[in-house]
Amino acid sequence: MIVDDEPLARSLLKDYVLKVPSLNLVAVSPDPVAAMEMLKANPVELLFLDIQMPEITGISLLKIMKKKPLVVLTTAYSEYALESYELDVVDYLLKPITFQRFLQAVDKVSSRLQPVPTQLEKPTAQVQPFIFVKDGTKMVKVNWDDILYIEGLKDYVTIHTPQQKIISLQRLKSLEEQLPADRFIRIHNSFIVSLNAIESIQKNEVHIGGAALPISDSYRKVFRDFIERNHLQ
Repeated sequence: MIVDDEPLARSLLKDYVLKVPSLNLVAVSPDPVAAMEMLKANPVELLFLDIQMPEITGISLLKIMKKKPLVVLTTAYSEYALESYELDVVDYLLKPITFQRFLQAVDKVSSRLQPVPTQLEKPTAQVQPFIFVKDGTKMVKVNWDDILYIEGLKDYVTIHTPQQKIISLQRLKSLEEQLPADRFIRIHNSFIVSLNAIESIQKNEVHIGGAALPISDSYRKVFRDFIERNHLQ
């Protein structure tokens, strides 16, 4: 679904969507309030949502929606970027939007929609109980058992252990692919947690080492399934 009060922006996004075979355009709306009602009746997997609109902003709409699809925000203003990522949006497109930048956002969405492989499907070649990561000018050995959780921010990750925080120049997705799938699970765009380190789960938060980490809507079901599988073992 596309929601934008600007006719030219709606037309451009519609044209882009129709060029991508994997996308199926369900609806286009200039009215965010009407769009919210349409989403209740006809849920979609992906929402292209403008921020600056009359009556209610895209940010405000996201905050009041109980069940959210994956969201790509579109706007002419860069100052909303930080707040948007706190709402776990997939991407943030600045107008004028090029087709190349649009495709990058779609690729991110596709990655989020792919099912997480089960332990049986995951390659089992990984045998060493540790990983080496670059921290500044040195390589640091980090044992799987020492990791509490991993936090991502743009091009950096922070690995939290009981002894220290290790900051490494790499994307969270890249590090996630190196982690044992039976020991670590992603709960948010910005957080991966260790199963062994979880102290408690309360509503939409995971509590580890004094930190309360949010579980985002898009990862909640995968996380719950992961916990149930390990609980039954």
